[in-house]
Amino acid sequence: MSHLDNIPSTPGKHKPDKAFRFHSAASSSLSKLTLYSTLFLSVLLIFLLLLSSPSSPPSPRRHLSTGTHHTPLSLSHKLIHKSARPRSTTGHTVLVTGAAGFVGTHVSLALKRRGDGVLGLDNFNHYYDPTLKRARQKILEKAGVFIVEGDINDKVLLQQLFDAVLFTHVMHLAAQAGVRYAMQNPGSYIHSNIAGFVNLLEVSKSANPQPAIIWASSSSVYGLNSKVPFSEKDRTDQPASLYAATKKAGEEIAHTYNHIYGLSITGLRFFTVYGPWGRPDMAYFFFTRDIMKGKTITVYESPDKGSVARDFTYIDDIVKGCLGALDTAKRSTGSGGKKRGPAQLRIFNLGNTSPLPVSKLVGILEKLLKVKAKKKVVPLPRNGDVEFTHANITLAMRELGYKPTTDLEAGLKKFVKWYLSFYLGSKKKSSW
Repeated sequence: MSHLDNIPSTPGKHKPDKAFRFHSAASSSLSKLTLYSTLFLSVLLIFLLLLSSPSSPPSPRRHLSTGTHHTPLSLSHKLIHKSARPRSTTGHTVLVTGAAGFVGTHVSLALKRRGDGVLGLDNFNHYYDPTLKRARQKILEKAGVFIVEGDINDKVLLQQLFDAVLFTHVMHLAAQAGVRYAMQNPGSYIHSNIAGFVNLLEVSKSANPQPAIIWASSSSVYGLNSKVPFSEKDRTDQPASLYAATKKAGEEIAHTYNHIYGLSITGLRFFTVYGPWGRPDMAYFFFTRDIMKGKTITVYESPDKGSVARDFTYIDDIVKGCLGALDTAKRSTGSGGKKRGPAQLRIFNLGNTSPLPVSKLVGILEKLLKVKAKKKVVPLPRNGDVEFTHANITLAMRELGYKPTTDLEAGLKKFVKWYLSFYLGSKKKSSW
């Protein structure tokens, strides 16, 4: 329960309007008699209805949802405890939100394989084809990672999970992603990226002990910043999209909860993550799909006729950065919603630090797919996309031991191998 819930409301006193005055005593008496009679009959009718109606059935017991079916709470607790139990006493116990997502799946697997306890949470929304998320879920289940199906805005559910498991860390990867979709459904970004994040922090700050929080911000926060490469010290007050604005808001909210409640919080600014089991809304993914189908792909160019560039970062490198952030996170200093001392607050860029033009991406895909792409080059629209991204990763290298090792061609080769296997039934084995 939030500390705000204990504050009593103080409604103003209601003053009924004065009765109308009638010119004659007779009409006044008649009106009063009619009014009293009506009130008496209404009360009597309500009383009779209450006597005759059966009592309301008790509300059903809340169930935790798992995958495509509902599992009783007692059974869910067994699955939850088994999934969240680390192999050794030195292992972490981690709640991964957005566990069936692209980054969430890879991070969950990496944590589980090294011996940490992992419990997933995902709402399996329809932003993109949920069958891909269900396929990821099956991979996680085989590895021993259980996913509770639910929303981070469901505070009752979150509280149940925190009551059932003493999490040492929360890897918060659930979010409404995508820059362009914000123009179609802006409310979903506020709901997930701001309200959902606050809800998670509210439950976390009230936990005893409080977990350390690692969460996914975005390189989008750099917005219209023209200084390259982007450094964590650069200004981030000029977002180019609503998505970027919600991630920037998340960083400020994280500062607030760290300052007031002593939560240890680490934010990670991801730079254009790609790889097997990726998101279909990303350019490398739908370029591959459309090239295979012989459809024309749209390639954006900057105002100076140059190609838009991105700091493409392979998923395995991002996972290493996430685990590095988790392993170096210090404990939260609060307990039960009360701060005991200063707590760790960090933000890191996780990129490849080698931006390449999107035209180069297309060329590599043509080579790997052995298909010539049909391209339409158009000016970059004002839909939230920026001309380039370029990460300065000096801080992450020093503090997290982060060192990306996969170049774009090697990473795309692994992605194409997975794509052909997953969608076209290629006999070549893909990742996992």
